[in-house]
This record gives sequence, structure tokens and C-alpha cells, in this order.
Amino acid sequence: MNERTINRWIVAISILIPVAVTILFYMPAVKLNIDTSILPAFHAMLNSGVAILLLLGLYFIRTGKRGAHRTSMLGAFSLSALFLISYVLYHLTSDSTLFGDLDHNGIVSDAEKAEAGPMRGVYLVILLSHIFLAALIMPFILVTLSRALTARFDKHRKIARITWPLWLYVAITGVVVYFMIAPYYP
Repeated sequence: MNERTINRWIVAISILIPVAVTILFYMPAVKLNIDTSILPAFHAMLNSGVAILLLLGLYFIRTGKRGAHRTSMLGAFSLSALFLISYVLYHLTSDSTLFGDLDHNGIVSDAEKAEAGPMRGVYLVILLSHIFLAALIMPFILVTLSRALTARFDKHRKIARITWPLWLYVAITGVVVYFMIAPYYP
């Protein structure tokens, strides 16, 4: 596959997935006979694994262990891909959980907002930065990966310096968002 074809796939995937995820939030949940209530905790575990593998990948490349770096980064990519598939399944089959929605009716009343207090604002800032960067980072991850797999390491290094900290932030804030919203799951 040539670079132009790879770039077309990266653009297509980078547009298609955020659009599909956005659509999921506006369509009613599909009711299946599958209990997906464990998936948010599973997502937090996947994001934790991604963060650990990213940190290991940085350690390995800085200590000259290229094979271990490659394994760590492919592991982080694989866990991220598994997360995305599971996340889509969860949001396809489950209604969104709102921070502060103590009675689980899908509406955060003024009383519930008051109960949540300033943590609701903190949560929303973290969540919005997480969502924005999760959509933004996807093409960076794909380009960084393609440059490594095609042995264009000079270009790989340049973009990895941008990709790595953003990807780590998204992984860590994914876990933080889970722990902040967990008390509001039905």
C-alpha cells in the first residue's frame, strides 16, 4: 500500500468514527438481551492499560529497546481499538449517563445540579477535553503508526512527540471520567 492510499484510509477512518460516535448519542439505545453494565468499568481498565503501555513504550524507546517499544505501542493501539469497539457497543445499547443524575431519569434537575456542586463543572471540563482530544488524536495515532510500520522513523519520531502526550492524556482522562461518573450509573 502506498503512502497516498494509507493517508486516504486515515482520513476516512478519522472522519467516519467520530461521526458514527456522534450519531450514537442522538439515536435511541437499541435494546438487546445483553447486559452491558460492566462495559464502563471495562473501558476504564482498557484506558488504564493503554496509559501503562504508553509509559512503557516511552521508557523502552528512551532506553534503546526498540522491540519492546514496538510491542508496547502495538499493545496500546490494540487496546485502544478494542476500547473503541466496546465503547460503540455500549453506547449503541445503553442510554447516556449524566453527571449528577441521582434519580437516573436522564435529566439533571436544578436540585441535582446543586447536589453535584462545582464538581459537575470540573467533570464537564475534563469530559469535554477528553472527547475533543479523543477525536483529534485518532489521525495522529494512525499516522504515527503507519510511519513506524513503514520504517519512516524520522517522520515517526516527529509526529510521535505530538501524538504520545495527547494519547496519554486521553487514556488517563478516560479513567478519571469513569471514576467521576461511576456513582451515577443506574
